[in-house]
Amino acid sequence: MTVEARLWEALTEVEDPEIPISVVHMGLIVAISYDAGVVDLKLTFTAMGCPAMDFIQDDIRERLLREPDVERVDIEVVWNPVWTRKMIREEARGRMRELGIVA
Repeated sequence: MTVEARLWEALTEVEDPEIPISVVHMGLIVAISYDAGVVDLKLTFTAMGCPAMDFIQDDIRERLLREPDVERVDIEVVWNPVWTRKMIREEARGRMRELGIVA
């Protein structure tokens, strides 16, 4: 498994604090790259005023720093592409329906 694949897998453990769905399955992770111990991650949110922005970034950083060979995590919040419901992965849609959330 490549480092990037392992990092994507690790991020499936990080859930949105308001909806118990991973940030990966919510479509919030735009891109991830790894080079010499440094993870560069591009992250978007469902809304500019998301009250959980800092919590999510802290959770992402904490989880990735537990991975072997990861020494630093740089997170850039991006608004392009704009998040839409179409970015929610299919595996998350069923869980959201179970929770009574329209996906």
